[in-house]
Amino acid sequence: MKKAWFLDRDGTIIEDKHYLSNPDDIVLLPGTVEALRMAQNDGFLLIVVTNQSGIARGYFTEADADSVDRRLYEMLKEQGIVISASYRCPHLPDGIPPYNIRCSCRKPETGLFRTAIRDFELEPGLCIACGDKPRDTERLKELGVPEKHCGIIDGFHFKDLLEFYTSVIKEI
Repeated sequence: MKKAWFLDRDGTIIEDKHYLSNPDDIVLLPGTVEALRMAQNDGFLLIVVTNQSGIARGYFTEADADSVDRRLYEMLKEQGIVISASYRCPHLPDGIPPYNIRCSCRKPETGLFRTAIRDFELEPGLCIACGDKPRDTERLKELGVPEKHCGIIDGFHFKDLLEFYTSVIKEI
């Protein structure tokens, strides 16, 4: 049975730069490389699930977001870490066309997670997830991801990915 770590991008893996569109501005958060390496060595697929409303707001394009993702994944690959997949929601109901829709992929909705579970034939009960806001994980129990496998990286709940991973792995 396959297991994955669902990760938000901004504020979780990298510093939240508020609508990051320039790959040169990426800064990995402390503990990220070590935590992702540990999880990968423990057999977890690493899957990024991110809302990118800056696209719908007209702040940057999907091509800009692709450039940021490519650079981030190159940086991680240089450290021996492979991101298995990335799922992005560019929508916002009051955004610009064609992104101004209500969708099932914008977190806290579960559409992107459902797709990842299907694409990789994951066992949700073995998966873990974290983000920097409650909406990043709050509905994953509907898909079978246990609440105790989810966390918030905000300095209050968990200070970084390493603290989250070393805590939650004890529960699996």
